[in-house]
Amino acid sequence: MPRLDRPDTSPEEADEAVGAGLDSLDTPTGERRESRGKRFLRGFVPPVVFLALLIAVWQALWAAAFWPESMLPAPLTVWNELVGITVDGDIFEFVWTSVHRAALGFLIGVVIGTPLGLLVAKVRLVRAAVGPFLTGLQSLPSVAWVPAAILWFGLNDASIYFVVLLGSVPSIANGLVSGIDQIPPILPRVGQVMGANRLSSARHILLPAALPGFLAGLKQGWAFSWRSLMAAELIALSPALGKGLGAYLNEGSSFNSMEGVISAIFLILLVGVGIELLVFRPLERSVLRARGLTASL
Repeated sequence: MPRLDRPDTSPEEADEAVGAGLDSLDTPTGERRESRGKRFLRGFVPPVVFLALLIAVWQALWAAAFWPESMLPAPLTVWNELVGITVDGDIFEFVWTSVHRAALGFLIGVVIGTPLGLLVAKVRLVRAAVGPFLTGLQSLPSVAWVPAAILWFGLNDASIYFVVLLGSVPSIANGLVSGIDQIPPILPRVGQVMGANRLSSARHILLPAALPGFLAGLKQGWAFSWRSLMAAELIALSPALGKGLGAYLNEGSSFNSMEGVISAIFLILLVGVGIELLVFRPLERSVLRARGLTASL
């Protein structure tokens, strides 16, 4: 690369040197390219090792017989319970009933929470009026809405989706508000200078620039959707609603089946971890990599 302080450097060479220097600044330093196999091992092996360690501690506590079998069954007993519901095909009904409800409720929450977050972030009057209530709803336990939802809508899917939406929408909207608040003020001004109206500015400037904060809000919104759904399924029990993981957990508690309770808890946890590893973590990696923030990957 030609030096800029040489007297014989032409303007074209100087421009090329400046461009090369800027490109080098944009290039992330220390980025390691890993194969898919290594990424798989780095992402999935540690949770599996941690799970194996937990099972080993569980087995040791069971062998020490500190608690009766009805309070702490052996890992093998819980495994047999999981195998039994898998062979019967019940596990697929439990997981599908809960996951498709949570996914649909979360997507509806995104559709509602995204424009709501934009309004709260950009309109002062709306922020002053709605902002505190969004924060309050986010801190309110979702289980508190279940009795009201049952009285309003009855024992049907509407009551469950209502609880899921009240759990997810505040987190999604607040995440977008937080992301927009952290956008440098010059970016919206550039959009105005270039003739962008409010809709195009929100679509092409605000949402992309607020994507890291918005993604954090989406992750939290999914977590609240899943928790809200479990609370609704634990209380709202009806043959018309089907049998999800929450109903399976309630059944284990009603019949004093600790192996059923632990199996339901394990499946609920497994779904949560699976969504994080298969959906949100790849999205987060792509967003960080696009911004050159590869040090945390």
